[in-house]
Amino acid sequence: MKLWFKQRFFSWFDSYDIYDENGNTVFTVEGQLAWGHRLHILNAKGEHIATVQQRVLTFLPKFEFYLGEQMVGTLCKEFTLFKPVFSLDCNGWYVEGDFFEWDYSIMDAQGGEVARISKQLFQWTDTYSIDVANGMDGLMALMIVLAIDAEKCSRD
Repeated sequence: MKLWFKQRFFSWFDSYDIYDENGNTVFTVEGQLAWGHRLHILNAKGEHIATVQQRVLTFLPKFEFYLGEQMVGTLCKEFTLFKPVFSLDCNGWYVEGDFFEWDYSIMDAQGGEVARISKQLFQWTDTYSIDVANGMDGLMALMIVLAIDAEKCSRD
């Protein structure tokens, strides 16, 4: 399953459209004014299904993932000098990123690739492709990408 993650061009808050391979909108993401990033994920019918919430007043950036009202995982930026490292507490997965912070892989506990995320260069807005091995993992992979993108935007 392939998803295209594209930030809306003119938006006061973080807002994104997520498309499938055929250009159909699968999810929309709406940012909410809050301390830190709070991103609400809506399905194609416009129903709220998940939230990515940044925790404030932490030494390093930390994000919590919610399906409905239930917290299902966290992502924390680790202190490193060169290559970005995130600790992920979700399904036994972990994240590996490249030096330029354009490409990431989400791996399962056995080292199998759950998803591959690639930043598309030369776009007007942040655009990523998300290749998910199992379509059932698409929403979780999207939440991880949103958290990584929000952390990067906070540094720019």
